[in-house]
Amino acid sequence: MKKEDKYIIHRTKYNVNKDIIKRTYKGITYDSVMEMRYFIEVVEPMMEVGYITYYERQKTYILQEKYKHNHQTVLPITYVADYYIEYSNGHKEVIDIKGMPDGIAKIKRKLFWKIYPDIEYKWITYNKSHGGWVEYDELQKQRRAEKRAKEKLKKAQQKD
Repeated sequence: MKKEDKYIIHRTKYNVNKDIIKRTYKGITYDSVMEMRYFIEVVEPMMEVGYITYYERQKTYILQEKYKHNHQTVLPITYVADYYIEYSNGHKEVIDIKGMPDGIAKIKRKLFWKIYPDIEYKWITYNKSHGGWVEYDELQKQRRAEKRAKEKLKKAQQKD
């Protein structure tokens, strides 16, 4: 190891902290700190009051079955949901905790919507300035609206 290498912080592909202690709660290690926080701040309290009646972590969905191509087996395309939740009113949803979705996540979301149209699918993220836990798509809409308003104000100020 070079002298300067000791100051480099090595991160995983999705910027997940390698220190599993920071993302472990009640003996369960979560894929990310944000996923763990969602459980602590949202899922667990809703379970305690009975609003959530059932949940699963890391539930696997098949987006495309395996098949043969030129005598070669092509493995299935799967999606692993952060949370599958059933509510006391019968509503079911799949929640994926997202910081910034990549291209593969966007494709898998489209496939999920097509194959499982009866299950609501949400990307949830945490943004303190927008009220905490928020749907990712809603946050993006809010940010675009804020940007348009800022640009409109800037143009108005330039005219004066």
